[in-house]
Amino acid sequence: MTELVAQRPEPGTPRPYRFPTVVRRTVAGGSIVAADLPGHNLAVASLLLDAGGGRESLGVEGVAEVLAKALEEGTTARSAADYAVALESLGTDLSLSVDWDSFAATVQVPVAALPAAVDLLAEAVRRPRLDPADVERVRDDEAESLRLYWANPGPRADAVLRADLFGNEVRHGRPLSGDPRSVAALSVDDVVSFHRAWFAAPGTLLVVGDLSRIDLDALGRSAFAGATEAAPLAGDPFPVAARSARRIVLVDRPGSVQSTLRLGHPAPHRSHPDYVPMTLGAIVLGGAFTSRLNHLLREVRGYTYGIRSEYGLSRRFGRFVVSAGVQTAVTAPALVDAVGEIARTQAEGVTEPELAVARDWRAGQLSVGLQTPRAYASALSTLVVHDLPDDYHARLRESLLHATVDEVSAATAAHLNPDGITLVIEGDAAVIRSELEATGLGDVVVAAV
Repeated sequence: MTELVAQRPEPGTPRPYRFPTVVRRTVAGGSIVAADLPGHNLAVASLLLDAGGGRESLGVEGVAEVLAKALEEGTTARSAADYAVALESLGTDLSLSVDWDSFAATVQVPVAALPAAVDLLAEAVRRPRLDPADVERVRDDEAESLRLYWANPGPRADAVLRADLFGNEVRHGRPLSGDPRSVAALSVDDVVSFHRAWFAAPGTLLVVGDLSRIDLDALGRSAFAGATEAAPLAGDPFPVAARSARRIVLVDRPGSVQSTLRLGHPAPHRSHPDYVPMTLGAIVLGGAFTSRLNHLLREVRGYTYGIRSEYGLSRRFGRFVVSAGVQTAVTAPALVDAVGEIARTQAEGVTEPELAVARDWRAGQLSVGLQTPRAYASALSTLVVHDLPDDYHARLRESLLHATVDEVSAATAAHLNPDGITLVIEGDAAVIRSELEATGLGDVVVAAV
């Protein structure tokens, strides 16, 4: 017979943690930020451009994602097939990503192959083919992929919450990847124009590896060749527009047996000095399996398989979001409990036992996560995008482990806003609307999506 364990195991001793030395230099009009990993045979190079979703104009949402995928369709020097063969000959591929703040093109290869890999990376980024037929096919594929994605519960609720928090008249009030309609409406000229406007800047080359075997200057000259001008500054962070009244927004999904919940409000930007205590408070509230929200709504009530709270923070704005799926019949009580836990945490703060678990878990996660060249490259990207000091990651683990109850409780009091939170529910409006109105949590409106 299997014996059940009634006592949760105690946390073990955290693994040793040391962030590698950071090196910075300017080459050929661009910046290089590198991390030294002596003895490592693998190296990573990532070209970071200030060409994320935040640079898109209203009406062309998703153009950066389409451009990223179109870069894989060949260059002015070689076809897509020839380019793929060149990458494969080095044992790598070209990883392309877009977030609100940046575009990144990344390669990972043995150290000896890094110069050739960076040459190929720069070729795709600086001199893409962008054949109209290829761009149109990529756009259509992306629009179809989004149509399938938006048929699932969640994307519409996310979009409605974002629009409610920030407004449709600003770019970050619309989904990062756009929606099926915005992407389908993109023209070839939209894609080419975005490349012309934002890919001419040198950007920053992130390099991770054994720097004693890497010529950073040569890599920089390759990565920045053809770059002509710096991107304009992104601007200061937006002020957090805190509301004083809750509202409930219904996204009608007739016949749904579950309700998708998205609760949120605006939050500070990523480089805010309260970042560490804010995130620890979010872990206590809903960032881990042992959190308050998960314990109450999953373990005690049985309303959900899981509920999560987190801060999503970028260079100029942020938001606090709670996400869950619950059975239609318990939509209203689940919302009441969730708002109640947020309010309790904002008013009462956290306890030392809860914070101890959050500190150890987050610090341990940091130690485990920063073990590979790609992970270090991602950490360097955080330094660059958010203008953080070179020793930020070296000090981050200690900042997490030494955060106090008073500091975390003060951050939750300052940055949680249960009285001004927006509650978005994607579900069967005909079944749940009257129950939501009866909760008294806020005025109920049905979104037009």
